Order: sequence, then structure tokens, then C-alpha cells
Amino acid sequence: MLRGATRVLKKSPATSVRAAGRRPLHSQRARASSRATTLALSSAFVAVAGTALYVSTADDTVHNDAPSTSKTRTQVKEGARNVDAELTTLVWGANGAHTLDGELPESVRLPSSSEWFNNVALRDLAIHEQHAACVDARGDVYQWGDGFSGNSSGSSHAKPRLTLRGKNITQLQVTRSRVFALSASGRIYVMSSRQADQALAAGTPTPASTPWWGTGWLWGEEEEVDFVEVTSNEKLKRGEKFVQISAGLDHMLALTSEGRTFAHPITLNANSHGQLGFRKCDVPAPADLEDARLPHKHPRVPLELTPKSTADPYAKSSPAIRPAGSTTRNVGAFIGREAAAAGLDDSNIRFSDKLFEVPALRGVNVERVAAGGRSSFAKTSTGKVLGWGANEFGQIGLGANVTLEAITVPTEVILWRSTPATMRTTCVDVFAGGDLTMFEVERADGSGMPSIDVLACGNGQWGGLGNALYSNAQGTPVRAKNVSGLFEYSERANNLQAIVPETISISPTGHVLLTLDTRKHAGPGGGGKDVVVWGANFDYQLGNGKRGSVPTPTVLLTPAGERFMLSRKKAKEVRDLRGQVWKNGVEVEQRAVAGWNNSVVYWRICS
Repeated sequence: MLRGATRVLKKSPATSVRAAGRRPLHSQRARASSRATTLALSSAFVAVAGTALYVSTADDTVHNDAPSTSKTRTQVKEGARNVDAELTTLVWGANGAHTLDGELPESVRLPSSSEWFNNVALRDLAIHEQHAACVDARGDVYQWGDGFSGNSSGSSHAKPRLTLRGKNITQLQVTRSRVFALSASGRIYVMSSRQADQALAAGTPTPASTPWWGTGWLWGEEEEVDFVEVTSNEKLKRGEKFVQISAGLDHMLALTSEGRTFAHPITLNANSHGQLGFRKCDVPAPADLEDARLPHKHPRVPLELTPKSTADPYAKSSPAIRPAGSTTRNVGAFIGREAAAAGLDDSNIRFSDKLFEVPALRGVNVERVAAGGRSSFAKTSTGKVLGWGANEFGQIGLGANVTLEAITVPTEVILWRSTPATMRTTCVDVFAGGDLTMFEVERADGSGMPSIDVLACGNGQWGGLGNALYSNAQGTPVRAKNVSGLFEYSERANNLQAIVPETISISPTGHVLLTLDTRKHAGPGGGGKDVVVWGANFDYQLGNGKRGSVPTPTVLLTPAGERFMLSRKKAKEVRDLRGQVWKNGVEVEQRAVAGWNNSVVYWRICS
């Protein structure tokens, strides 16, 4: 008769302790191993920076009478990773394209350390489906991922590679084919998301070369990566510069220091739902792209990007409903006849090199812009929000009575529905990602302390609305639970103060990471900032070790059951991604970012 056993634990160099909770083996060694496992898990996350959690898919020996269990198990690997790292970046979720780390498995169930970023503090980080990019302490851009290097899934993968240097970059935005970088001086650069498309022959002039024929080689500053500077189609005012960028699937928004809003078409699909805010623009002629670096005047092609719903109102209708005289879709109807005849190639980073001011927002002082997948938003200095673009899931937030598929003109979003007449509602910030939109609003009626609510609209099919419901279309902004109307006692003011969300990161794939500023009024000994998660969770992107969407905002916990809190401190030393010390005694703080089916908590240099 076979003895009951679940599995045999194997030992290997730097072997981690297996997760507890299995039937004991009939041996003293197995019982001791089980007790060690329980002890290891209970203390695994007391010091987050000193312990790495990751998922292993290694094969195990399974006895024929053992109960069936999943091949994916949680391991606690103590001391083998980032033993001496003062700053540790934590990652979890999908890692199939190696956008989180080169050594971690394809699915990371719990927060795990990434050795790429040991003792590294960044200025910004962005993760797409197949590639990722970041800005290190020196302001240089690094890129990595299978989509960047061209590796197939499961093949060898490389560490982050330096691509754009010496530009003092402060902010990044990534799309499927592009990486946009904003410098401290207000310049916007664009590079390809693929390393193969960045090849640049030695001596080739670039925007960094002065004069145009290139002298970088003379001073040892020759560029090795092809990139383009994106400029405005009209001259900016004296002292005016770009201060923020935000990119969707095929379009990008840019905000200047004077509150002017510009839009940039990334591909020919940039205005499929009117998200640009205009139709007519111009792009370089395809025949002249090879000579685009030369200083002479370049021919341009007029482009008219017509929204799909306007070009073909019956695009989604059955043939029986389409009128007999109507024409079906054609390329010329969407981009104009001249552009169609020119044969534009939007895969080239020089397809469009200009930013165009949104006509309807001329004279409107905008403080912040946010781009969803196919929608656009602008928050004004008076606390109002204007939205335009795709609206089939209600992501613009215009209410249940507005069923238009596309909103082609910036339209004000009403955020005070179902509130008393004496209640004053002001938008503090706006966030967008994919088909989800969130508004941070302040409500005050004059009788007490103002409160902060988080309102959400759009596609909540995976619980991203945060209202404990699964709804694939929500046109009226709803109040997210557990993160709205929160107060805490302030020892400095001796009264209750509203807990304000510091930042909200919305993934294009439907999960949300919200950071509550629970440290501001905590007083002496205050811990840190809580991370609240909800939404899609098919790839463990919520960090709770489970698969299953969560429709209610939930505080992220460590495996020990403690609150996962983001901290701020003065680092002894900060290194760049080359491993060289940048500065000592730098003030840094942790920042949570929602990527493509994954999440990252990295150390960010405080501005």
C-alpha cells in the first residue's frame, strides 16, 4: 500500500523555502521542513527591500496518490537577490516579454525584486505590452523587453539598454511603436520601440548635431540611436515650453507652461474617434523622409483624419440597414485623397513631426491633460474637465443619455450629478488609461471640511470602476468605494483632514493602482502611503497572489498580512543604470505604476 505524500521537496543552490499548507510527509525531515516553511512565510515581508518573492514553475516529483495541485507555486527566496541593495524595485504580474526582469518567470504572483534596478532611483518609468522604458537619475533613457530587442518569447533577453542620452529627460510615454520623451527644457523627442529600427550609421546627422551636417563625432558625442524632435507647428511664446505629455494608443497630448493644449497624430488611426480635437493637419512627404535631416524646406502633404463614425456612419451596421446609395469604407475617406495617393507610412518615426494646437481650446487655460486609449481630457485652471474622443463605453463621462460613439469636440464633463444644490464640486485631477477614466474631485458645502471623492466611468467589465460592480459601459461617473470621502486626524491642525489620493495609475488592460497620501497628516512616526488596488487580475497584476478580478478597491497587503506602504527616505547613494554612483544623500520616494497586465513599485527621485 502506498503511503500518502504530496510531493518531494528538492534542494538546490540558493534554494528558497516552499510555501506551506501541504500534507506532512511521513518523515521527521519533512515535518521540520514544513515548520521552517511556515516561519519563513510569516516573516517574509517584514522588510520588503530585503526579501524577494517570485513565482517558480519548476517541475516537482509528484507521487501517484498525491492530490492534484497547480504547477505554479509561490516561493520565498531569502538572501539570494539584492542582499546589499538599499533601494529595491518590486514587480509583479505578467512578465512574458521580460518587461519586469530577465530572471523572473512569466507570471509573478507576488511582489518580487528586480535585480536590474538595485540601488537605482529613476525619474520615470513606463511599461507597454512588449517593451518598456525608463529615465535614470542622469536623465538618460533606457529601453528593454522582447519587443524592443526582437527576441521571441522564451529566448534570451538583455538588460535595459541606453538609447537616448544627454537630453535631461524628465517624463516618458510609450505606445506600441513609439517612445516619447520630454526634457527639462521642454523639448519632445520620439524614438522607435524596436531596437532594429533605431540603427543609425556613423556620422549620420541627428537633431543633436550642430550644424546640420553633424559634428558630434569631433567631440565624442556622436549619436548611436535614431530619434526625432517633435515641435509645434507654430512658434511658442517667449519663455513658453512643453511641461507635460500624455499618450494614448495612436495620439499624444502635450501641455505648455502657458496652459495651451497641443495634439500629435502618431499613426493614421490617430483620429479614429475624434481624439485629436481637429481633422486637418500636414505631415512630411514620404518621398522626402530620407532627406528629412537636411535644412532645406521640405514638402508636406495635407492630411485630413476623419473619425470613422463620420466617414462611414453605417460602419457597424448590417448590410440590410445600410442605404443602397451609401459607399463603404475607403482609405481616401479617412485620410484625404492626397494623403492616400502619397502612400504615407505611419510606421516611420518621421511620419509626423509636428504638434498642433487643439482649436476649441484656444484661450482656455489648461493645467493638466490626460490621454486614454482613444480619448482625451483637459483639466482647466477653474476646476472643470473637458473630454473628447471615443465614448462607446461612456469613458468621456457625459452621462447615460449621451450614446454617441465619438465626441469630436471638447465637451465639459458634469461631475456634480446627484449632489445637493449647495454642494460645490471642483475637479482636482483627471486620470485615464485604456477605456477607463477617473476624476479626483473636491466636494464642499461650507458646513464642514471639504472631502475628496474618486469618480470613475468607462469600461468596468473587470471591476475597474471600483463600485463593487462589473459593468462594461458606465457613462455617468460613479463614486469608487473605499477611496472616497476618507478623513484622518491631523495632529498639526487638531482636526479631521481629507485623505487625498496622491496619484492614480490606470493600466490599459483594466487594473488600477491608487496611492493614498496617508502620511501627510500622520504626525511623528507615520508609516507611509497605502497602495489600493482593484480591477482586472488575470495575470496576478494586483499582487494578492490570486487570479480573479476585484471590483472593490482593496488595500494591498504583504504575505504577512501587513499593509503594503510606500515610503520616502534619503538614500545613501543613488546609481544610474550603468552601475555608477550618481549622487549621495538623495531624497527618494516609492512610486506605484500600473503596466500592461503587471505592476511596478520603483524608487523615484523627489523633485
